[in-house]
This record gives sequence, structure tokens and C-alpha cells, in this order.
Amino acid sequence: MKEAKRSTFSGRIGFVLAAAGSAVGLGNLWRFPYLAAKYGGGIFLLIYILLAVTFGFTLMITEIAVGRKTHRSPMEAYGILNKKWKWLGTLSTLVPVIILPYYCVIGGWVIKYAAVMLMGKVQEAAGADYFASFISQPIEPLIWFFLYATATAAIVFLGVDKGIEKMSRYLMPALLLLTVALTIFVVCQPGALDGVIYYIKPDFSKLNVMTFVAALGQLFFSMSLAMGIMITYGSYLKKDSNITTSTRQIEAFDTVVAFLAGLMIVPAVFVYSGGDESALGQGPSLMFDTLPKVFAGMPFGSAVGAAFFILVLFAALTSSVSVMEAIVAGMTDKFKMERKRAALIVYAYALLIGIFCAFGFSIWKNFTIMDLSILDFLDFISNSVMMPIVGMLTCIFVGFVIKPKAITDEVELNGRFKEKKFYSIMVKWIAPVCIFAILVSSVLNTLGIVTI
Repeated sequence: MKEAKRSTFSGRIGFVLAAAGSAVGLGNLWRFPYLAAKYGGGIFLLIYILLAVTFGFTLMITEIAVGRKTHRSPMEAYGILNKKWKWLGTLSTLVPVIILPYYCVIGGWVIKYAAVMLMGKVQEAAGADYFASFISQPIEPLIWFFLYATATAAIVFLGVDKGIEKMSRYLMPALLLLTVALTIFVVCQPGALDGVIYYIKPDFSKLNVMTFVAALGQLFFSMSLAMGIMITYGSYLKKDSNITTSTRQIEAFDTVVAFLAGLMIVPAVFVYSGGDESALGQGPSLMFDTLPKVFAGMPFGSAVGAAFFILVLFAALTSSVSVMEAIVAGMTDKFKMERKRAALIVYAYALLIGIFCAFGFSIWKNFTIMDLSILDFLDFISNSVMMPIVGMLTCIFVGFVIKPKAITDEVELNGRFKEKKFYSIMVKWIAPVCIFAILVSSVLNTLGIVTI
């Protein structure tokens, strides 16, 4: 009876759009362009694509199959497959629990900049220390954060079909169209061709082990892996949907948007900076400091800036909705709680912890953990530590506990799984080793022991 009442996507298209929406987030729009520029342009792109169709495919198909096989979120799914490994579901659910509050804070920043651009204040946003001045205020960032968190919660509150799937059906096509339009506009600007060549031309002098680690790390974060999201969304997938085809389509959508984001951002910043690589920056410094200056120097700068930040908002919203949904699904599965009540509890939690994250740049800016702000510390723990650990343990769980056959049998409910042997080798041996490399390198990089 409980199985029949569980929400589902209306079909494969709805699932693919929702899952792709989760994968396409802030990481695609600033982290991918930065890493591509830093690690040799075309070489990084080539390696990233190769890893997407091997490593990314393996982890994503694993998580989707686990979700559909059990029809449960991670909180219960691992325990259904093996009672002794139920704890891994709890650990997996902790990742989105940590991510949601600070992601909503950053989402609030995006709304703020979209509003500024829509009001035609691109020159103001391009001013020195504008971003630093904004986040150092105690009240205004909270207002934008509240708006963003409320929008996220409202979509989740509406449910899988009327909320998440309906949002994805509108926002994902709009996101793709905006990305294509902005990319075409940027590459047609005077001097942009040099930036395009810089972005896509392979630089073999930068081909080393860290190029692979950086590409693998970006892939890991970009595709919403080891966060419980794909297991949760997979649990809403109907048995007649082809998992292999869906996974390929999600990967393609995510990779295309990431590539176009780089093709849009790198040439623009390259032209603005006169070819200075350091101007590409990383994180907020690129999106909230450098890019407004780029837009200010463009024809129709306010309009282009507004379109860009609306694009970022769409990407961020589809991701934060999936993060929140993973937590809500875990609560409804674990505690048999009514969905709307669970959504309200998670919303209240996000507001409470998000306030601490926002204050970390204003009234609590002197409070740091490992020399990191509250937001940066939560980002480090979730992305650099917990996600690789969960991903590695999931591979070990599938490879040596329940065995790859448990996954391949689920995949083959809709046809022959041609990559079965390849999948088994990847999930048992190659993927765990690669994820361990991500974990070690990310931690060492954050601690300043090595520079990635």
C-alpha cells in the first residue's frame, strides 16, 4: 500500500529534466570555466568528457538504480539492500543537510545581483568592493536569503509532480536557451575569438596528474553524486523507464551546459582582463566581482548581466530544490512523516543555520574554523570530505557487499546493459581509487599543503 502511494515522475522526460536540473548548478557556471582555463583548456575538456562517460556514468547509474530498486531515499535504501550498511544512508543524507543552508545563502546573493542588473545598475555592481560591502551587511543578505530559501521550499512543498517536475519542465529549457543565447552574444564580441581559442585549445604543458584530479573532482561535484539526490530521484522513477538512456541524457545535458558556460565566461573575462589568467579567479570573486565589471564594459551590459544572473538563478534553484528534496524524502521514509510537515521542518532548519552562514561575513566575520568562514567550512566538510567518502563507500558497498549484479539486474529490467562488464570493473576497482584521490587532494589543497 505504501509503495502505491509513493510519488513518481510522470515519465522519463520529467525525471531526466529534474535530475539534470540537480546536476546543473553553480558549479557548472563558475567552477567549470575556472578549472578549464587553469588546466589547459581543451585538454581539461577532453579529460572531463572521457571521465563523464566512464566514472560519472558508473556512479550515476549506481545511485539511480539503488533508488529505483528500493523505492526509498538513501536513509532507508542502503538498509533495505543490506541491514548492516544502513548507517551509510544516514551518512549520505547528512551531505545535503550540511549543503542546503549555505547554498540558499549563495542563492540569495544571486537574486540580489539579478535584481541589481534588472534595475540597470550594472556600473554600481561593477564598483570596487561592491560585493564585499553587500555581504558584510547584517540585514540585507538575510532578506535575499529568505526569499531564495522560501522559493526553494515552496517548490518542494508542492511535491514531486506538481512542484519539482513542473519547475524542471519550464526552467531547464529556459536555462539552456539562455545559455546558448548568451554564449553566442559573448563569442561575437570584438576580441572574443582569442578567448575562445584560449578556452578550447589543448595546452599539453599543463597535462599532469592534477589535471585528471581536478577534472574528476569537478565531475563529482557537478553531477550531484554522493549527495543522496540521484538515489532519491531514482526512487521516483517508474520501472518502465530505461536507466541507461536516462543517465546518458542527464550527463549530456550537464556537460553541454558546463561547456557553454565556459565558452561564455572565459572569453568574456579573457577580453576584459587583456589575457590575464588570474582574472578568472575562483568562486564568488569570479561571479560577483569580476563578471559585473565585464558586463559594465559590454554593449547592453545591464541586459546581458540580468540575463546571466537569471540563468544562474535558474541553475541554482533547480539544484537547491533537489538538495532539499533529498532531506525531505529521508524524513518521510525514516519517520513516516507527512511530506508537507517534513518540508516545513527542513525549511525552518535551513533558515536557522543559513542565518549563521550569512552572519559569517558580517557580525561574526572574525569567527573562523580552520581559518575558514562558517559558509566556507560547511562547503569544505560537505564537498571535500563527506561527498568523496560517501561515493567511495557506495562503490565498496556495491562492489563487494551486494555485488554489481544487484545493480545490473535492475538496469536490465528495460533491456540489455551493454556496459555490464565495464561497469563491474569500474565500481569495484577504478572508481573507489579515483574517489580516494579526490578526497586526499581536496583536503590537502584546502589545508594549504598542496595547491590544486
